[in-house]
Amino acid sequence: MLADAGLALRSAGDRVLTARLGDDFEALFVRAQDIPEFVADGAADAGVTGWDLVSESGRELQSLLDLGFGACRVVVAVREESPVTSIEGLSPGARVATVFPGITRRYFTERGIPIELVPMSGAVEVAPHLGIADVVVDITSTGSTLKTNGLREVATVMRSTAHVVARPGGAGPTELGELVAALESVLRARGKRYLMANVPRRALDQVREIVPGLNGPTVIDIMDGGVFVAVHAVVPAAAIYKTIAALKSLGAEGILVTRIERLMP
Repeated sequence: MLADAGLALRSAGDRVLTARLGDDFEALFVRAQDIPEFVADGAADAGVTGWDLVSESGRELQSLLDLGFGACRVVVAVREESPVTSIEGLSPGARVATVFPGITRRYFTERGIPIELVPMSGAVEVAPHLGIADVVVDITSTGSTLKTNGLREVATVMRSTAHVVARPGGAGPTELGELVAALESVLRARGKRYLMANVPRRALDQVREIVPGLNGPTVIDIMDGGVFVAVHAVVPAAAIYKTIAALKSLGAEGILVTRIERLMP
């Protein structure tokens, strides 16, 4: 994503902990869970990490951009054979094993459900089978790992993706806003295609309905001044085959579709 935004990483080797990021930034490679601390303490102007880790840190940070990848959920799960079907069915003081003690404590406190926290550093799924806890709060993307380990989800605590985060009100370098705008332009371009076609002038009203574009299609006169005009538009990639078929039915010719690397509003 950074490379698509024109900010390719340049490092001295695979094992180095820093790299140049374009011409204006230095990238620091640290553990994902440490990034909220680095940013909150001012060691970095911004960071890219999961929103679940930002929430767990308890540090006051703001999201500058949701990058959309790394999608996952933090969930409450019990053993498959448990009669519990919701968090309201948990026994008071139920033992909850988790690597997210901060998120877990806030979640159950806000709902007035008393629990006993059992902090763990990993392998949370095994806790109910060892008698360490009755319930787990863990991260999942598809839920398959929980099912494999005989666990069943009963509630979703939060959803998370990777975000660009920074300190609230932090000035940071002017270039930081440009970096976020560059990344956002990459996200905006995904799922879009740039379409060009020569269409009959008489069919322009129908063409506008087929390819509305961002602010309407761009219509350009062709130099020979004939019955055709050139139409350019940004269209959804998922419907491109239908768009082409509709344009062909109106007599369009010379249709060209290309990928878009970046799209600014």
